[in-house]
Amino acid sequence: MLARADAGKTPLDIDAASTSTLVHMSTTDLSSPTDDDTVDIARLSRMSGVTSRTLRHYDAIGLLTPAFTSGDGRRHYGRDEVLRLQHILVLRELDTPLADISRIVDADDPAVTAATLRDHLAALTAERDRFARLAATVARTIDSLEKGTSMTNEDILNGFDHKRYEPEARERWGDDAVDRSNAKWESLGKEGQQRHLDTHREVVEALGAAIRVGFSPDSAEVQEIVAKHYAWVSLFWTPTAETYRGLTQMYVDDERFRRNYDEVAPGAAVLLRDAADIYAGRELK
Repeated sequence: MLARADAGKTPLDIDAASTSTLVHMSTTDLSSPTDDDTVDIARLSRMSGVTSRTLRHYDAIGLLTPAFTSGDGRRHYGRDEVLRLQHILVLRELDTPLADISRIVDADDPAVTAATLRDHLAALTAERDRFARLAATVARTIDSLEKGTSMTNEDILNGFDHKRYEPEARERWGDDAVDRSNAKWESLGKEGQQRHLDTHREVVEALGAAIRVGFSPDSAEVQEIVAKHYAWVSLFWTPTAETYRGLTQMYVDDERFRRNYDEVAPGAAVLLRDAADIYAGRELK
């Protein structure tokens, strides 16, 4: 529902996709990398899935300094460096703000590091369990479609985390707004929640149709869509002209939201933002 846009890119954004291979770091390699207890940059890259380019960048910004550099210029990493890289990758997997990673991994106290990793483990375990529920839901849905078995709306939506972005929402909008929004969501009940989700889907599809037809942001058709979107948002929170403009700008700036709108037709998020600017000027003075 409400969420803040992602922070600006930082130097750590280089090759972020490589962090998704964290699970491939072998415990055997971690415990005894080579005879001299170090691995060179090429082997560390293979172990972790992080490119050599990114590892060199991490060295340049002081995030991950090698144990030593050999005469031929190759960087070598010992157990401490490999453990530090694991910590970095865990933080990336948990979507930790990039600006916080250096501060967290720089803790010198092993007890503090262990406690932090324990928290990360709990978060990873919770995410694993959530994906297991999602997988089971998808499997049951396939079975229902193929064999005609029945599923309730609650069954169909089982495993989806409606509060995934709540920490961001609290940071951007404040605890009071989020608490009121959550209370209103719970008060809708399962059927009301489904109707609310269906309404948003109708808005997205209508925006896509408007893009394909070529309606302008100030057209009566698009302004009607925006009015429906504003009413949809206002069920939880009544935006002012300024905050409604800010919300729809976030839909464009934040890839997660832009993708949600643009999946029907590229440019739908921009159309909503531009139309909302007009709507706010006319209706929300």
